[in-house]
Amino acid sequence: MTAKRYKVIVTIVEEGTASKVVAASKEAGAKGGTILLGRGTAPQSVYLDVLGLNFDPEKEIILTLAEEDMVDKILQAISEEGKLNQPGKGIAFVVPLKSLTGMVHLLETLP
Repeated sequence: MTAKRYKVIVTIVEEGTASKVVAASKEAGAKGGTILLGRGTAPQSVYLDVLGLNFDPEKEIILTLAEEDMVDKILQAISEEGKLNQPGKGIAFVVPLKSLTGMVHLLETLP
């Protein structure tokens, strides 16, 4: 199945933040999201010296599938809820999809 109309928003936030970020993305039009647990690998000095945070590498990674025309609105909601404009709060980026499978409920919406 072609996936040209969909993109994935990948968001990495502090542990305990993902549920609120997913809720905000849904309010902005996302259908849902997948939360994964992860761990940062930056040296402890980066957390303390650069970011001013206690060393806590535990992260939550959110994968959000979004229609291309909704990406900016959803990304804005994610950024606001996750406070991504503040140092050390997280990061979000968008990845284009080449193909997609397993999302049969989307088949009817694809051209």
